[in-house]
Amino acid sequence: MSTSQLYIPRAGDKPKRPPNLPQDRKRELRIWWREIDRWLLFFVLLLMAVGTLSVAAASPASAHRLSTAEETLPDLYFFWAHIRWQALGLLVLVGTSLVPRELLRRGTIVFAGAMLVLLMLVPFIGYEVNGAKRWIRFGLGVQPSEFLKPAFAVTMAWILSWKLRDPKLPVIGISAGLVGFITVLMLAQPNLGGAILFIGAWLVMVMLAGLPLQRIGMLMGAGIAGMLLAYLTYDNARNRIDSFFGGPSAYDHVDLANRTLTGGGWTGSGFWLGENKMRLPEAHTDYIFSVIGEELGLIVCAIVVMLYLAIILRVLIRLVDEDRLFIILAASGLIALFGGQAFINILVNLQLFPSKGMTLPLVSYGGSSTIAQCFTMGLLLAVTRRNPFLAREPFDVRDALEKEDGQ
Repeated sequence: MSTSQLYIPRAGDKPKRPPNLPQDRKRELRIWWREIDRWLLFFVLLLMAVGTLSVAAASPASAHRLSTAEETLPDLYFFWAHIRWQALGLLVLVGTSLVPRELLRRGTIVFAGAMLVLLMLVPFIGYEVNGAKRWIRFGLGVQPSEFLKPAFAVTMAWILSWKLRDPKLPVIGISAGLVGFITVLMLAQPNLGGAILFIGAWLVMVMLAGLPLQRIGMLMGAGIAGMLLAYLTYDNARNRIDSFFGGPSAYDHVDLANRTLTGGGWTGSGFWLGENKMRLPEAHTDYIFSVIGEELGLIVCAIVVMLYLAIILRVLIRLVDEDRLFIILAASGLIALFGGQAFINILVNLQLFPSKGMTLPLVSYGGSSTIAQCFTMGLLLAVTRRNPFLAREPFDVRDALEKEDGQ
């Protein structure tokens, strides 16, 4: 090295310091807090708090029901497990919402591919619970379909946004083929409710992508024909639909759930004082809404419904001034999956929909379910982040094309 390349300190020179990483993280957190929808985050945390209380109420019933002669589960077994899953879920939620939008899109598409592969492996290496093979064991049980749901919405938004680059691309056909393949895999588990959610979210996104009304009518007709075909050829669907329209007996789960729901009246029988819940199967998961009704009252049930509506409306309000098609489609698909699952679960408890074996998002106990729903909310917070000091313009196809090409 020549002497001309040597650094010789002179008077007044300040020594160079490494970047201040803690300060950088604080700056990133300040930007995150400024850009995320804090009302949406508040509603999500409030709903999770209601879920914690609800699982505490339902835990004794499920613990007693699942106890054996060899092992007696403590009353709060599922409550403490739910706390641990919620803590992990919150880390997933915040971590996902911190990821930059472009990186998040690419990563989620890769993640969707991995979950689709696992979903294809479920019939071969999965294990069965309550007559359905939906889980794969990796030390802990993982349900690939739960994690595929949010990744599916982002991937579909990416595929449908190709329409801006080349209107001649058969994006509807490509997306329809993908959702059809996923539907077949879901029905093989069997998981009719999950298949309905995937199809419903896809229809919402396709309509927002500008599909002509004539084709929408054709798709709806195809959906009705598909349901009829499922009824005629798919035993799981036929049994659930027959039991729904045939009227429940006094021993049916749905009838017991409805009597549990209304057993506490408007104000409830009191925390841990419910009696019907002790006979209710899956009180901590599928029928937790009925436990809320019995112990906390129908007024609290109404508050839970309003919280779900508040989350849905908040996302839609956030999208009013959005000017990128990908963001509109991704957020709409995510909230359609979240809201659809919530209201199917509630309608089942009210005897207004055939039983589907679905959890109540962010409220029911669950491992895969809790983490997946927190991932969904993290994605929603990430894709709806915006700088409050930047003005938005009305959505325009040409501008959207340029922005999508720039990502």
